[in-house]
Parts: sequence; C-alpha cells; structure tokens
Amino acid sequence: MKKYLFVSIILLASILRLYHLGSTPPSLYWDEASLGYNAYSILKTGHDEHGNFLPLTNFPAFGDYKPPLYIYATVPSIAIFGLSEFGIRFPSVFFGILTVALTYFLARKIFKNETVAILAAFFLAISPWHLQLSRGAFEGNLALFFSTLGIYLFAKFAQDKPAYIFPSALSFLLAMNTFTAQRLFVPFILLILAIQFRKQILDNIKVVAVSAVIAGVLFWPLFNFATRTMEGRLRFNEVSIFKDLKPSDESIKYRNQDNNPLISRVIHNRRLFYANEYLKHYLDAFNPTFLFTKGDINPRLSMQEVGELYYVDIALITAGIYFLISKKHKYGFLLLGWLLVSPLGPATARETPHALRMIHILPTFQLIAAFGLYHLYQKIKVKKIFITAITLLLVGQFIFYLHIYYVHWPREYSGEWQYGYKQMVNAIEPLYQEADQIIVTKNLGRPYIYLLLYLQYPPDKYVQNAKITRDQFYFINVDGFEKFHFVYSQNEVEQRGNIIYVMPRGGTPSGAQKIEEIKNLKGETVFEISKISLNQ
Repeated sequence: MKKYLFVSIILLASILRLYHLGSTPPSLYWDEASLGYNAYSILKTGHDEHGNFLPLTNFPAFGDYKPPLYIYATVPSIAIFGLSEFGIRFPSVFFGILTVALTYFLARKIFKNETVAILAAFFLAISPWHLQLSRGAFEGNLALFFSTLGIYLFAKFAQDKPAYIFPSALSFLLAMNTFTAQRLFVPFILLILAIQFRKQILDNIKVVAVSAVIAGVLFWPLFNFATRTMEGRLRFNEVSIFKDLKPSDESIKYRNQDNNPLISRVIHNRRLFYANEYLKHYLDAFNPTFLFTKGDINPRLSMQEVGELYYVDIALITAGIYFLISKKHKYGFLLLGWLLVSPLGPATARETPHALRMIHILPTFQLIAAFGLYHLYQKIKVKKIFITAITLLLVGQFIFYLHIYYVHWPREYSGEWQYGYKQMVNAIEPLYQEADQIIVTKNLGRPYIYLLLYLQYPPDKYVQNAKITRDQFYFINVDGFEKFHFVYSQNEVEQRGNIIYVMPRGGTPSGAQKIEEIKNLKGETVFEISKISLNQ
C-alpha cells in the first residue's frame, strides 16, 4: 500500500511541476533566456555565446559568470524539446521531482519509519517554496538535488557501506558547480555531517581521506576561479554586506560624536557594526512574514500572497523540533544543524531573506514537520478529528495557493518575468528583411539575449558579429549585432535607411509610424514598435 502512496506522490509532484510549464511562469526572465541560449550554443557549436569551448568552471554570460551544470543539463533537454520555455525549464522540473523522491529515501534512512517518509515527500511535493523554484529555470533548484543527494549518500556511508563516501563527495562538488550559494553551504553541512558521523569517519579514515583528496583535486579548478580571479570574486563583491560602506560610516560617525576615546573605539568598532548587520540578515531567514504570510519580496521567487510554508506548518514544525529534542533522536543534531547552518551563507548578502539563495534549507522543514505530525498523531486521543482538521487546513491552503499561482500571479507580475520580449521578437521578425537598422531599447533589461533566443540566431554567426563592451563593474554589455542596435536613447546611433524602432512606452520617435504596441498581461504597454524610412 505504501509503495502505491509513494508512486502517487511522485505522480502528484510531476503534475504540479509540469502543468502549463510553458506558460506559467508567464515568460522567460533574462537569466532563463541566458541559460537556454548558452545551452543551445553548446548543442550547436560546442562553444558558449562568447565563443569559449566547453567552459569548465563558468559561463561568462552577462558578466555574472554562471556555474556550468544547469547549462549542460539543459543541452539534452533542448535537443529533445527544442529551444522553448518548456525545454529550458524542464531540467529544473526533472530534478525537482527527483528531490521529492530523494526526500522519501532520506527520511526513511534517518527515521526508519515509512509513514514519516511518505509524509515528508508529500509535504515537499506540495511545498510553495519548492514548487515555485521547480517551475522556473533556477540553478539553485538543481543544486538542491545534488546537496540533498550528498547528505543522503553520507548517511548511507555511515549506515551501509564506506564506499558511499565518494559519490557523496561528488554530489557536493556537483552542487557547488551548479549554484554559487552552494559554495558557502557545502562546507557548513559537511561540518555538521562530520560531527554527526564522527565515529564512522574515524573507523573508515582511509577511504574518507582518499575521497577527500580526489574531491579536492576535482574542486581545485572551481576554487582557483572563485578565489583567485577577479571574475570569480565579482558576484560575491556585488551582493556582500561586507562590501557595503554604511556600517563603517556609522561606526566613524558615532566615534566622532564621542570625540573618539578608547571606550568609543571599542563600542563603536566597525567590526561590531558588521557583526550586527550579519546577525540581522541571518535572523531574516526565520522571519514569520517570509515563512508563513508573504514569502520572498521578489515576485519571481514568491507569489506575495502565500508564505514559503503553509500556516499549518507552524504547528507541525514546532512539534517536530520538540519531539526531536525530547526524544533525543539519533539524527536530531543533523536535522537541526542543517536547518540552522543553511542561512549562514545567504546572510552575507544584502538581500535577505532570499528564497533562492537559501533553497538548500529544504527539505528540513518538511522532514521535521512529517516527524512532528507522526508523533502528534500518536499522542492525541481524538485521532479522527485531528487528522480531519489537519487535512482541511492543508487542502484549503493548497487550493488557495494553486488559484493564486495560476490565475492572479501571472497577470499581476508578468512584468517581473520580462513579459513582452517574445511578443516583440515575433512582431519584428517579419520586418527583418526590409529593415536596414533595428534599434531596440535597453531600458527594460538585456534585449539581445531574447533576440538570439527566439530568432534561434546561429551562435557562431553571433560570435562574429557581436559588439561587446564592459561597464565599470565588469558586466558584459552587448551594444549590437548585425542589424540590431541596443541603446538607452535612439540618438546613440547614426540612423539611416529603413529603421525599425522598439522603444519603451511613450518612446516612439517623432515622424515614425507606430506599427504595434506590446502589452503585458496587466494591459500595460511594454514596447512600442514603429518604423521610419530616412534618406540614405
């Protein structure tokens, strides 16, 4: 019977992640487009969009130097499903489903209880947090599978065979090569695992040491890139609170107000200001508004109407933590340690709480909630009333979540997903042959990647024609290729011949004939497309 339940949960997880995947989220945001086109470029030429052959540690992309694994995982997906929303997002869906299955096996391994394992997998299958990030091309979702696999295989190393330590190490390496945030999470979770399984590690120290050496050799190229190159440090420097001068400025201000005595230099030391800032960012991870009411403030990462967890999880997670501690469960340290170290890396960033950077905290909440529900059921006498109440609360919230996700959220936040670029490309494609110049606004983001993607522009031809510059932050800007010019103002380019303009709302040039307006799902104008013929 429980096997059928497991299969049913995997089927449910698959339906929830695949249904209307090409249209919800409503369009590809620019990172998805970049991942997709680079995978397409690898498929067609073996090179990325900048002409680099099979990149090992990073894809330069926009100058954000993306980890390589999601792009390589997307290559077979695009070969099968085409260069489409579905093809680009399918790897995230696929590994999201696998993570649900893996949660079942991990729960069974650490709890030795089939019911808890079924519950944990079910909770992850319907999790707003996991569903939201499984349905977009988010590298973090793929990395979550590998880090969870690494934890599961480490547990198998401790319980079953020492040989599992090597695939565990490989899984953690894959996670770090998939998503930048994993490079800070993996060392912390390895520390928790080392403490939890210290006896088994000491008993098998030779195989652990050999695996560590091999993993270290394989990790070296990524470590070298991340720590010794300007490009590798760029992303950390961009988002880190420790590069923010505000705490340091506050420290100086207070010391100056006190005339800078010794006691003031101690109390108002800038390191204490940074430590306080870090602690605030760490605690943001457990903010009830983030977890239970609104979710991430970024509408791409949350619907704004539902938290990352359901309200019923408040009781179940609280009960789970209580029973893990009161029963002195063998793996209580592992689960609670995993929960508590997960925000340590994301807390270094300016934007907190951040659902994507902290995705590796899953599936701890679901594992703990399943454990809590199971033991609450054992304790409560009115079992039928208890189960009925839990079921009604959960089903009610789940239906509300689905309604908001499919009906309201795509319309309200289509702009956050750069809706309109695909429609713009489709509108100008028939006009391409008659145009001498196509001038496209950069005010709404990075238009070049959408033109490459939806025109399926040959990657080798693009490498030859692209006009690329770098800004002061070393981000890569594409100013044009072939007939296309990407500008903030139309006056940046010398204009001649038959010109197609793609401008923001109200930006149609004087004298140009408006052809079409591209609107988002709220009916707001995104682009105005017009044309004009100028004397040569």
